[in-house]
Amino acid sequence: MHKFSKTISGSLRVAITVCCWMGMVGFMPVIANGQTKSQTKPTTSGKEQSGSKSTGKVQTTGVTRYVNTFVGTAPLTDPKILGYKLPEGWRSWAGLTFPGSALPNAMVQLSPMTRYQPAGAGYQYEDSVIVSFTHTNKGHWNLGNIPILPLPQSASPSISGKVGEDKNNTELIYGSRFTHGNERSSPGFYQVYLEDYQIQADLTSTLRCGYHRYTFKNNTGRKILFDLSKALSRVSTWTIDQAGPRSLQGFQSGENVYFYVVLNTDIEKLEVKDAGTKSGFAIVHLANGSKGPVELKIGLSFVSAANAKQNLEQEIGTKSFETIRQQANQQWETLLSQIQIKGGTPAQKEMLYSCLYRSLLWPALRSDVNGEYTDAKRQKAKADFDYYTEPSLWDTYRNKDVLLGLISPKVALNVIKSMKDVGEKTGVMPTFFHGDHGTSSIAGAYLRGIDGFDVKETYQLLLKNATVPGPARPYLTEYMEKGYISDPDVANPHVETKAKAGVSKTLEYSYDDYSLAQIAKKLGDSANYKMLIARSKNYKNMFDPSTRFMRGRLENGEWIKNFNPQYPYYEYMYREGNAWQLSFFAPHDMQGLINLYGGAKGFESKLDSLFIVPWNPTYIARNVETMIGQYCHGNQPDHEAPFGYYFIGKPEKTQKILDYILNNLYGIKDGLTLAGMDDAGEMSAWYVLNALGLYTFSATDPEYLVTVPLFDQVNWKTSTGKQLVISKPSSGRELTSIQVNGKTQQGYFVSHDLFTKGGIITIQTK
Repeated sequence: MHKFSKTISGSLRVAITVCCWMGMVGFMPVIANGQTKSQTKPTTSGKEQSGSKSTGKVQTTGVTRYVNTFVGTAPLTDPKILGYKLPEGWRSWAGLTFPGSALPNAMVQLSPMTRYQPAGAGYQYEDSVIVSFTHTNKGHWNLGNIPILPLPQSASPSISGKVGEDKNNTELIYGSRFTHGNERSSPGFYQVYLEDYQIQADLTSTLRCGYHRYTFKNNTGRKILFDLSKALSRVSTWTIDQAGPRSLQGFQSGENVYFYVVLNTDIEKLEVKDAGTKSGFAIVHLANGSKGPVELKIGLSFVSAANAKQNLEQEIGTKSFETIRQQANQQWETLLSQIQIKGGTPAQKEMLYSCLYRSLLWPALRSDVNGEYTDAKRQKAKADFDYYTEPSLWDTYRNKDVLLGLISPKVALNVIKSMKDVGEKTGVMPTFFHGDHGTSSIAGAYLRGIDGFDVKETYQLLLKNATVPGPARPYLTEYMEKGYISDPDVANPHVETKAKAGVSKTLEYSYDDYSLAQIAKKLGDSANYKMLIARSKNYKNMFDPSTRFMRGRLENGEWIKNFNPQYPYYEYMYREGNAWQLSFFAPHDMQGLINLYGGAKGFESKLDSLFIVPWNPTYIARNVETMIGQYCHGNQPDHEAPFGYYFIGKPEKTQKILDYILNNLYGIKDGLTLAGMDDAGEMSAWYVLNALGLYTFSATDPEYLVTVPLFDQVNWKTSTGKQLVISKPSSGRELTSIQVNGKTQQGYFVSHDLFTKGGIITIQTK
């Protein structure tokens, strides 16, 4: 844990050097409340608002009225923000969120699809055609299961190059044009008018079920498409059968999802074309004679159609559409209203609650109402806890997993139990993409009091990840023997060069070792604690004092010769970044990192340069985007860097960067654009925590770095039922002191005890 005893009042005497910050101050005109002159109010088009007179807009109350589910669906195109000009045919990997209906951490996310591939989340705000409504979503080029679309009698498929605007794909697909003016949403609800089909579609959902309501202009010849050969995940086979006069059941491979459907009108016939193939589909022809909207209730299961039916019967049964929608909204209101704010602009309130909403969508539920689920070995299993997907750990360990534990500790506990189940079944605790950050997420939760799992067995599984070579930690043997992971010296490396990403792995394994050491310490395993703490210093082995960068090494220990610190790579030396972006990562040992730079002065000079040295617009890596100098906020690997000034007693320099990011890189242009991929809520959680004034700098440690909130007061009802109040009595943005329950703090961190016991944090500014 960080032990910085320097007083805040003494740390603010050094002014920001004008010449050093010319590159930032010029475009960061901070005014009252942390808002900048470039901040614009997000659009409310397509968003339900309380008191709206427009048809289809629902009266929402409480904090859910601030949630705009469309945030993150619009593309980032401005090269001044991106850092480069988008090549022809590219869409930046910004946002990639979905606007549809979902409950917190649910199995079902019922959302419109404007295209299948290429599309990160299936819905792109600039598109003009909806091709289906799908039932699972994350925003990572996968899921998008069970596509359904209502069709009028006259509907026929079109060439997708015309409908989906994808000139390289010419298959026949169904789809209808729509406009955002006829699109509405709120937490747990989505509505759109399909113009070509003259059908209004209303969607809501429960944890495991979707509820569709279709209002046809013509009640004759109504049809419903089940486009089961398509999804964001690859589909190899599918089935659908009629299970009764008004019911259907089926299966879609890839994610292996079963479904059971109940309609409120009779089925005339089920037409299946090319069953199970990659080009086939099914059309349900509805009997004529019924009046009013067509209602389709669908249950999902990753175990069986029978379980999907049971999920549907238990969660929806005979409940009406309005009842399910109101229940969904109320569940979100209960969760989001744990945090109440005073002050701030309308735009800041909307962004805060929209980001909090997105922070609580993933991981996703995978067990049924009867407790059954399909485990990591693809076998049916049963548990007495809710089974969830694995977190997107490379992204979310930094902040989002901690935020989930603060808001929904029961979900966080069950996520850990689910990860342990994976570890028991496969012999490897789950990792995600890069690093072994399940250690940080689990250690952080454990140290914050989420301990209702078998800690000792979980620890042994994590220890196996860290000490036994295997798939969890690639190149672990080299790491343990040498204290670093090498890369080859490639003559002419480029963005796509494939190697070990040795710098990133060494830095991340070092932090993971520190995280695991904290569990070892609490469990009294002193031998492994000492071993892991020693290994946590391995990040130093990547520091080249001659260049003052974290630099790749050869197997023989020499530095890689072909070295350009500004050039980004996907997995050569660095994972999705460059030397600038990875050279400030040691959240567990910031004093040790500062010492590598020769002390506070040298560290400050290098950190200043991170935000000043201009990005080369010819260096294009498709998710290294949104630059402040060399700092990249649109991707995660350097998200710790802006906070580095705290550790040399200059939090005011951090705050200038944070204010620019908070007010300029969230809700860009039309209010719907984000500066990077949301990554299952990490980008959103970053905003939430910094907007509220508490950031998880080292997510493992049960403490929070105090920043200057955007709001005058935050009232946070904690999971223990206590009140944590974060107060900022003055409008200034420069931190001068922190009081906890009236007592001035030494240093900049506050303890997690405030979330268990309650208390008042007063943040004084000038």
